[in-house]
Amino acid sequence: MKKLVGLVKGLCSILDKLAGICIFAVMLLIVANIILRTLFNRPILGTYELVGFLTAMGVALALAHCAFQDGHVAISFIVERFGPKIQVIIAIVINAVSFMMWAAAAWSLGKLGYAMKVKGLVSPSAEIPVYPFIYLIAFGLLGLSLVVLFKLLVSCRGFFENDMTKKVAS
Repeated sequence: MKKLVGLVKGLCSILDKLAGICIFAVMLLIVANIILRTLFNRPILGTYELVGFLTAMGVALALAHCAFQDGHVAISFIVERFGPKIQVIIAIVINAVSFMMWAAAAWSLGKLGYAMKVKGLVSPSAEIPVYPFIYLIAFGLLGLSLVVLFKLLVSCRGFFENDMTKKVAS
């Protein structure tokens, strides 16, 4: 289990660093565009499109790290009122549904990226191919799916360990 934790944590860390690079690139692009537009009257072509692509990638790539750190909004104030067994069951259900949803979203984005590659879709003004950005967003969601699957396995393990502990004690 420690190897799996290390693998998931390492992947989340890499994805988070890539997300940071995307957000930093957005900052640099905006500042450079403002400077070039102001001083030389030469804005960077496609800045609006690139900012949109990079921001979407930054968010998608950061999701796995956020989920691993439990940085998302949770309904713990409701769940805390239940007993430990019910809490584990709720965690299993939520993680199972979340895993199916995020895995399906990653799969659909992968298919969409392939379709955009085949069609040769490019952005309107800078004519940048769209599919690499879609693939990277899908990869970020795949990382999130892996984290949710890991949390599902941990929840299932907790359920069965609690169940086994009660059987051994009786």
